[in-house]
Amino acid sequence: MTAPSARSGRHPRLLVAAMAFAGVVTAVMQTLVVPLLPTFIADLHTTHETVSWVVTASLIAGAVSTPVLGRLGDMYGRREVMVGALVCLMAGSLVGALSSHVLALVVSRAFQGVALAVVPLGIGILRDVLPPERAASSSALMSTTMGVGAAVGVPLTSLIARYADWHAVFWMSGGLGLLALLLVLALVPRTETRPGGRFDAPGTLGLVVALVCFLVAVSRGNTWGWTSPAVLGLFAASLAVGAVWAYHETRVPDPIVQLRSMANPAVLLTNLSTLLIGFSFFANSLVTSQLVQEPVETGYGLGLSVLAGGLCMLPASVTMLLFSPVAARIAAARGPKLPVVCGIVLMVVGYMLRLFTSENLVLIIVGAAIVGIGTAFPYSTLPALLMQHVPRAQTGAANGVNVLMRAVGQAVCSAVVAAVLAGMTVEVGGTTAPAFEAYLTTFFLAGCVAVGALLVVLPVRDRGSGIQKNPQQS
Repeated sequence: MTAPSARSGRHPRLLVAAMAFAGVVTAVMQTLVVPLLPTFIADLHTTHETVSWVVTASLIAGAVSTPVLGRLGDMYGRREVMVGALVCLMAGSLVGALSSHVLALVVSRAFQGVALAVVPLGIGILRDVLPPERAASSSALMSTTMGVGAAVGVPLTSLIARYADWHAVFWMSGGLGLLALLLVLALVPRTETRPGGRFDAPGTLGLVVALVCFLVAVSRGNTWGWTSPAVLGLFAASLAVGAVWAYHETRVPDPIVQLRSMANPAVLLTNLSTLLIGFSFFANSLVTSQLVQEPVETGYGLGLSVLAGGLCMLPASVTMLLFSPVAARIAAARGPKLPVVCGIVLMVVGYMLRLFTSENLVLIIVGAAIVGIGTAFPYSTLPALLMQHVPRAQTGAANGVNVLMRAVGQAVCSAVVAAVLAGMTVEVGGTTAPAFEAYLTTFFLAGCVAVGALLVVLPVRDRGSGIQKNPQQS
């Protein structure tokens, strides 16, 4: 059980604010370098394929670190592991700020990606420290920071890059990481919820290999060819290693992931829905700014600057932050499943609107904001729904797997969107640009995936409002 002293934090509001700030900072790292990719190609004298690893490295490191650090937090203390993750973010930022070679940037982004584990660790800390009636709403806010930070990253980077060298972006991220670290050290209490156990090194290695093979194949499939030997070999290796890993995890006393509890139908369906929601949400972030930046000569583009394109996503991020407490209040009164379902329906409505209004700037922003509001509801309340079916001792690992599902959904979305935009093009002034139908196809696919998420989550049983104190492992 959690120590009483830990649960009676002197400044619970400051604690929640510190956790939310740390979550936003780490989530910003997801899209931090997206507007800088053309600049990297020119300044570092490299190719588009090579520089794309700057994004891929962060994605893979974040996906791998979330379940591993979540389990370490369960065993040895979430505060201590969170501090280590933020130190990795700062180290990566320093390497990026001092770098002049693309390989150094890839290493930098891998270190920054590790910090994505801060979000599930933060949810676990809030569940440990706060009383149950406050833990649900605070966890909802913490979970939403992933979407808010990802949406804020593009305009923030665009603004800095317009007036300063790209190295300043990494100095900024390092400064934000330092501030988040100081807030955690000052405001997050230590807790005694540490069941201990032996660290599952073989299971960790197997999980890392399986995830890396899968995510590299997904992220590079459009470049290398989906039927190329390299991609097919990576998928086969991921499947084979994953099967051996799953067998191992069911045979050891302290696995890195409790597959038996993850196999609980409610947990399994919640995680699958999270993956699909991650896909649907990320499509909104990926294509909105690019759509409005397309040349006017395409017949649909608005010819906006990189900065203006990034700012088009700002209302979506603001509405996500504003509607997160609304979702939490609904969850507290009616249970977390209702806001999850309502949010997914809103996402579908937003994408339907985007299918018919993607040539008008105001309606593009409105459509993106509706998708953002819809995303805020499941992102805020899915952890509460998940925690109803997971034992307290497995909170960190379970949230780590849930965040992993978001990352996998985003990785698959990135690959699918790249394939759609590259496969449907038009010639404009001697150059190639995505056809308008490519963007419409992306919105249609994202809406269909959201419908799939709705169908998957409907059978999950809601055990009532808030987060259960002692859910039993099924």
